[in-house]
Amino acid sequence: MPAQSLELILARQFGDSLNLPVFLVDVAGNLLFYNDQAEGILGLRFSDTGGMRIEEWATVFVPKDENGDLLAQDDLPLVKTLNTQKPHHGDFYIDSLKGERISISVSAFPIIGRSNHFYGAMAIFWRKGL
Repeated sequence: MPAQSLELILARQFGDSLNLPVFLVDVAGNLLFYNDQAEGILGLRFSDTGGMRIEEWATVFVPKDENGDLLAQDDLPLVKTLNTQKPHHGDFYIDSLKGERISISVSAFPIIGRSNHFYGAMAIFWRKGL
């Protein structure tokens, strides 16, 4: 795996210090990190999963709409941010790896450096109703 940019290293440090669940991906959508708070919702420690390709993380947590229908990968806020390099927000359900159905809100934003270079995206999410 190539060395990460300073922007992604700092984004990871920032995400690790937050008291909200955080998910960090590179421009290709590869999962680079999720923090301890995200582990509590997702049901698995990052040290156990490590990085994942977009095809894995976009389906492993089984994102669904309010009717229980699977969401397309391109409908997820983090994927929309990767595709548009603009912030996106959405509410949906996931099935954690513990088998729990959880209603979450997700806000995703691009990681864009001073040189206007796009490095990836970060999603901050939380259980709805908190």
